[in-house]
Amino acid sequence: MRFKDVFSIIGPSMIGPSSSHTAGAIRLGRVARQLLGEQPLQAEITLYGSFADTYRGHGTDLALIGGIMDWETDDPRIPQAAEVAEALGVAIAFHISKDKADHPNTVGIVLTSELRKVSMRGASIGGGNVEIMNVDQFDVKFTANYPTLVISHHDRPGMIADITTLLGGNQINIGFMDLDRKGRNREAMTVIETDASISATLIEQILRLNMITEVRKVDLAERGDE
Repeated sequence: MRFKDVFSIIGPSMIGPSSSHTAGAIRLGRVARQLLGEQPLQAEITLYGSFADTYRGHGTDLALIGGIMDWETDDPRIPQAAEVAEALGVAIAFHISKDKADHPNTVGIVLTSELRKVSMRGASIGGGNVEIMNVDQFDVKFTANYPTLVISHHDRPGMIADITTLLGGNQINIGFMDLDRKGRNREAMTVIETDASISATLIEQILRLNMITEVRKVDLAERGDE
């Protein structure tokens, strides 16, 4: 087991009344934003369980919007997040679902820009920590506590070996890996949490591997939009 940092013990520096409903929500929004890779034009946000019941009172709606803007958990603009998003031309829609979720603080986020679209489902699990459970209809899990690669590719023999060899050659240690695929020799997604930051050069090297279609990075330690 890897060392749990101070963040997981005392919680994050944040704006808002609740680490689960505010700080965790911001981090969920930031993960979705980083998966998209740019400012969205539209955000469809579906809330489940406790998030659905109390999102306005706990500021979860504003926190999610702030995260989608790629703001930090302690950003003073969070109370005005809805107004800022509207001024930037980002259309935000909230939906309430009565469907049962794996965790009471669950959200589904769909972000759309001019050329890109991403869907993500995750939960705020306490203390500002989150767990991502699905990306673009692939059941892959990661925590976003560490630099994370989200790699879309076709399923083929040797793919994982090729990726891990590249990481090892760049002195990148793998802390966690998860994979889901639509079937043998079909579309697949691999998620890798690492112990070190991931350079643009390494991402380009992975992209050059045979049958890789996209490589995205999630790194919440990098400063968001200022």
